[in-house]
Amino acid sequence: MRHRSGRLVRLAALVTAVATVGSGCTVAVSGQPKAARVVARDTTSTGTIRGSDGGQIDQLAGTALADIDRFWTEAFPATFGKPWTPLTGGIFSVDTADATAKPPPCTEKASDVEGNAFYCPSADAVAYDRAALLPVLQDKFGDAAVVIVLAHEMGHAVQKRMGITPEAEKANPGKFPTILTEAMADCFAGSFTKWVSDGKSKSLDIGQDALDSALGALISFRDPVGTSPTDQQAHGNAFDRVSAFQDGFQKDTKFCGAMTVQNRVFTQSSFTSVDDRDRGGNLPFNEMLVQLTPNLNDYYQGVLTSLGKTWVPPKSTQVDTEPNCSGDQGPVAFCKDDKSVEIDVKGDLPKLHEEIGDYATGLLMASRYGLSALAQAGKQTEGSTAGSNALCMAGAYTKTVLSPKDGFGLSPGDMDEAVKVLLVANFPTRDAKGKSGIEPGFKRVEVFRTGVFDGDKACGIR
Repeated sequence: MRHRSGRLVRLAALVTAVATVGSGCTVAVSGQPKAARVVARDTTSTGTIRGSDGGQIDQLAGTALADIDRFWTEAFPATFGKPWTPLTGGIFSVDTADATAKPPPCTEKASDVEGNAFYCPSADAVAYDRAALLPVLQDKFGDAAVVIVLAHEMGHAVQKRMGITPEAEKANPGKFPTILTEAMADCFAGSFTKWVSDGKSKSLDIGQDALDSALGALISFRDPVGTSPTDQQAHGNAFDRVSAFQDGFQKDTKFCGAMTVQNRVFTQSSFTSVDDRDRGGNLPFNEMLVQLTPNLNDYYQGVLTSLGKTWVPPKSTQVDTEPNCSGDQGPVAFCKDDKSVEIDVKGDLPKLHEEIGDYATGLLMASRYGLSALAQAGKQTEGSTAGSNALCMAGAYTKTVLSPKDGFGLSPGDMDEAVKVLLVANFPTRDAKGKSGIEPGFKRVEVFRTGVFDGDKACGIR
């Protein structure tokens, strides 16, 4: 049987995800990222792409792949101690709208590639849909999305040169599950993006303000909500994929290459009840508030008790418009003067809840309770550090409800909802005066991850 590695998702799922991230939130936010740009297209590169029409999409793909090859020519020897070998099977551009188009390796017909890009290990080749994938990515996310997807696929070519192949997985079942190899490829893509961001590319420019676009593209390729992490085709949820990409961006290819099932944490989970599955993992807005509030109080009481202090639950006040008790903090606010929390139950918060999911509500609430905890611990609640610590505390709280022993807990999809909120709004990072929100979303996700993985000890409360 011919094997395809790194296959992405069908286009219908991609468009649904794009719509959710790109336009699903109606809350006005500032600091939208600029698109990445190509400084100089390598127009000669299309001559090496089989099936190319010489158009701008293939020029972009060729430019990206030529740069990715240059990156690995440097990085592979430094990481693995042996020379980099370019693709031996070539690059295939497939016009899936053309019924007469020739199929690339690992497929039987051109339509098999529709809405996808993949690496074929048996042929050592990369193929992509020129008609219905790359143009959609470019339109929704800019050139960066195309670059990141191709860098991910080349990450699978790196794995083959590391000895991670379908045969290796068969010989050692469970050592290289798909969810791990996908995370590793995301990580490699992150390292390449950092190389470009640092100005080492002569052709591409992906600045810090364009990284949100890259994360939006990764979210498009997350698994359907409720997919088991042990599924043979599992690629990871949005949080896991973004985490892997950020690890590669912040660390290096050596870190990516050292990923194993033992040292990699995945938050993806499957539904544990029929009711949760039927609800899509989401509680109604009012029920979410009823269950969430006492759980937040229990968590922050534990934190304050461990500091030798007494947690005083903030008064929870429901209002019909955006809170204005203490600056513009968004639809949930920590009111410093009377130490309460105001919640907009008629406007933007219910909208976010409906359009993104119930953990949009959870994340915003957890961050404002985090500000209350910082205040009760005698820490600063104003300034950029305070806002960052509040989001970090929300991440630390989230860690405790990822796998709860009883009572309130996260559903599949909740971690993805957190990422979506952080990409479109800086509310969770605003201080007690509604200022100093962190930009860009890439940085907000990084702060949240710190709390999730390191707990409250990393959040400035101790």
